[in-house]
Amino acid sequence: MNTHATDDTELFALGNTIAELLLAHGQTIVCAESCTGGWISKVLTDIPGSSTWFECGVVAYSYEAKEALLGVQPQTLERTGAVSQETVVEMVSGALARYGAGVAVAVTGIAGPGGDTPGKPVGTVWIGWKRRGGYAQSEQFHFDGDREAVRRQTVHAALEGVRRILTN
Repeated sequence: MNTHATDDTELFALGNTIAELLLAHGQTIVCAESCTGGWISKVLTDIPGSSTWFECGVVAYSYEAKEALLGVQPQTLERTGAVSQETVVEMVSGALARYGAGVAVAVTGIAGPGGDTPGKPVGTVWIGWKRRGGYAQSEQFHFDGDREAVRRQTVHAALEGVRRILTN
């Protein structure tokens, strides 16, 4: 996957593709975002008519917000931390279960410049995707660059994954 920074034109085009796919499948989407702070939701809701297929976006940075808004188990956060496969799977599954959409995407990561820990350097991001009735898929990424570059690459990878699951 291309981990180089993309521009907003590319993100908007990818969002439009997702909108067309969601409409074609009669689906809606929910976004559960940590390190991107609502950027995925912004890309999608910048598209006119998004209220037809965009259910909601949840920005959950703290452990408490991840637990209350997305149903992430406290034990998961204590054992694996916020930036982990286990957490992103619980985020995407919780978003889908709580907010009624047909498709969900979740992201959690370390955008920097601080926040890194041993084994989890700045640029470490977990992204999860799930369709209603399906199993969660997740992938770890290691993005380069400053905070904005890491976040932009995360948005691109998250949207690309949504496109992929809607076309398979």
